[in-house]
Amino acid sequence: MSNLQQRVISAIILAAIVLSLTWFGGLPFRLLAVAIGALVFYEWTTVSGVAKDRPLWMAAWTLVALVLAALIWSGFGHWILAGAVAASAAVILFGALRGQGGEAGGGMFYALLAAIALAQLRGDATSGLWVMIYLFAVVWATDIFAYFVGRAIGGPKLAPSISPGKTWSGAVGGVVFAVLAAIAVALAHGGASPLLLALLAVPLSIVSQAGDLFESRFKRRHGVKDSSRLIPGHGGVMDRVDGLVVAAAALYLAGLTFWSGAGTAATLFPG
Repeated sequence: MSNLQQRVISAIILAAIVLSLTWFGGLPFRLLAVAIGALVFYEWTTVSGVAKDRPLWMAAWTLVALVLAALIWSGFGHWILAGAVAASAAVILFGALRGQGGEAGGGMFYALLAAIALAQLRGDATSGLWVMIYLFAVVWATDIFAYFVGRAIGGPKLAPSISPGKTWSGAVGGVVFAVLAAIAVALAHGGASPLLLALLAVPLSIVSQAGDLFESRFKRRHGVKDSSRLIPGHGGVMDRVDGLVVAAAALYLAGLTFWSGAGTAATLFPG
């Protein structure tokens, strides 16, 4: 089987699983979010070499498991974020005491925030389903059209030392099509504000691309091409969700800052 065939089959299977669990929401989607967080941390510790320090690795995984278990059990308490911050800070301190720096704790917070943000944004309500549809549309439009616009137009490189294939034209194209995707979701919903969703799509698209570059820099720093080989034809989980999880985290934290009362989902998709 060719690499292209593997990529297509894997993409179809993954899309079916993710979209089905997103539709159900609640516990099924929280389990998906937890799986993403756990796999991201697994790949982080493997690529970075944290797994070689067994006491640090075991301490980090114990705290990760506790936070993710709390997320499965309680679901929607923002106190879980405070727990993730405290646990990550403890691992950073432990890593520093062992002469390993803060990479374990940093990766731990990255993985936990991803799981928490996805679970909190989806929730149980129908508005949460629309938030995820919106997020998928913005991130996927950014990813797909940044690639095609960049190839068609070319021009100056965006970050040649990190990801030589990315261009400024592709980055701008990704933002433009993310805005169009956001407007399409608003019109499909009927009660959402196309202007609000379009304006919000701009920073989300930029953050999504920054997440892609962050993961590329992480891999380049550790001399690997893919974060793992868990997904045939695609590489690892981090390779597939780098833009999504950072955009989800940004939207979740923005919601805590600006819409903590009504909630992000109900604010963006009322009714």
